[in-house]
Amino acid sequence: GLGDVGGILLTGLRLLGGDIVEKIGIYDINSNKVERWLMESGQILYPDENSVLPEVVYADKSSLFDCDMFVFAVSAGVPPLSGTQSDVRMAQYEANGKIISEYARIARQKKFKGIFAVVSDPVDLLCKKAFIESNRDSKGVIDYEGLGPEQIRGYGLGVMRARAAYHARKMGLEHSFEKYGRAYGPHGKGLVIADNIECYDNNTSIMLTDKALNSNMEVRSVGFKPYVAPALSSGALSILATIRGQWHYSAVYLGGVYFGCRNRLNESGTELERLNMPTDLFERIKESYNYLGGME
Repeated sequence: GLGDVGGILLTGLRLLGGDIVEKIGIYDINSNKVERWLMESGQILYPDENSVLPEVVYADKSSLFDCDMFVFAVSAGVPPLSGTQSDVRMAQYEANGKIISEYARIARQKKFKGIFAVVSDPVDLLCKKAFIESNRDSKGVIDYEGLGPEQIRGYGLGVMRARAAYHARKMGLEHSFEKYGRAYGPHGKGLVIADNIECYDNNTSIMLTDKALNSNMEVRSVGFKPYVAPALSSGALSILATIRGQWHYSAVYLGGVYFGCRNRLNESGTELERLNMPTDLFERIKESYNYLGGME
């Protein structure tokens, strides 16, 4: 999709992905959006003639899975700026869930073996939706002939860490948070921010969690939809880190739940960051995991 998030995500990939991405195929049901972004992205160019940028091309629906990574960035059901719902992402689940089911079934038909990346909200629940729907046969029976759970990754947690870092800087905690701060769980209710994994303070962590959760409403309060930071922090930067095998934040399959955490993708699969955690932090993460598991 080439809505607000999709367009900025594409911009980030075009600007920053030249070392690792050869070609980006774009698709939207609105052909005018495709034409617009073919022109816009094609006119992004470094002044250095030796710089390398990924080629951006049109991908028709039948060829969407002729790739190494498919990125689902549909933004259906986004509440208007006048809306007062605090967890905006849940308002999108019904609409986005129907759309992702269609593409999950196409991935099954194409026997897709690459990464199915979910950027749309709510990423964790949509990841599980894509897994289940891709593994139903024509009669609706689960046969596990579709996407493997490890193929699907959700990209929503990167911006929550970034939002917490923004508020940590305002609190004078930038040096400790940017190195030792962590984020876990969903992009919304259930989020867990840890202020410092070396010297954890539960009260400060809960304060940063609340500030990160309310950041989207702060942007909405001044009259704008908060899509730039998510498209870059959760989207382009985290997707490129995944491809490069670098540490990043994404939702991965853990015991039946897609749960956001710091991880990296290497030749043997997904490597999770392993830490000695204080009890308070571990209990918060466990509560978040159980909360997500109960929603599916």
